Amino acid sequence: MSIIEINNLTKYYGKARGIIDVSFNVEEGEIFGFIGPNGAGKSTTIRTLLSLIYPTSGNAKIFGKDCIEYGPEIRQDIGYLPSEVFYYDNMKVIDLLKYSASFYKKDSSKRINELAEIMDLDLTKKIDDLSFGNKKKVGIVQGLLHEPKLIILDEPTSGLDPLMQQKFFDLILEENKKGATVLFSSHILGEVQKLCNRVAIIKEGRIIKVEDIKTLQESNYKKFKVEATTGLDKGYFDIAGVNNLETKNNIISFIFSGDINLIVEKLSEIKIANLWVEEPSLEEIFMHYYKKED
Repeated sequence: MSIIEINNLTKYYGKARGIIDVSFNVEEGEIFGFIGPNGAGKSTTIRTLLSLIYPTSGNAKIFGKDCIEYGPEIRQDIGYLPSEVFYYDNMKVIDLLKYSASFYKKDSSKRINELAEIMDLDLTKKIDDLSFGNKKKVGIVQGLLHEPKLIILDEPTSGLDPLMQQKFFDLILEENKKGATVLFSSHILGEVQKLCNRVAIIKEGRIIKVEDIKTLQESNYKKFKVEATTGLDKGYFDIAGVNNLETKNNIISFIFSGDINLIVEKLSEIKIANLWVEEPSLEEIFMHYYKKED
């Protein structure tokens, strides 16, 4: 069952591009990654999905219901963490969270305390006394206090130190084990690699790839670094499948995708001092997709 269904979703801000014909589904119980650099259209997609802004065309459903027509009803079962959080400065953290909890039809007092302990959040402090990272913790607790069926995270780890990021990842994985579906938006591919089953890659408002994380890593990509005994012309490896080619002294490095025999044949024709072949990082594969589109 698809928890999120997005069909040809388009949003323009006047003449400025937001997103264009965005389509993908998120299945029940999935942790789905939404990847792209800042300005690619991730937040616009999410805000449109939550009917915080209205689309120019296209449509989206959550829990099988139209996001605009049933917006208030749908949001009862959604936990949302925006990329930037803003609060009433004079409120104490606990008062803010109790106020947020009052919108849901359940007693969340115990849950608030549990989450605050996990995230090392002081509930007695005023909002304006908190650092950016601690305000982000407030947003995390606020988004999860009602135990939502769908968790939507937009750049959730900005402002968190590495230890707190790991606690956050563990928390999201635990919520997923309990049955929550997760949409995780980020420009940091390594974060998505830790958590997600599938990923959609967005560039300049358009989806360029929806892929399993495992498939993305195993699509016969290899990272080569070749040290020749003499100077080697950069154009020597100018063949189909070679990407991200760089040269330094007698060393040429590149990522290759395709028939590995083509590279072996090229290598057999030169004198090699050293050769490294390894799996590229997901980040390098991601950049390859962007360059390929260009």
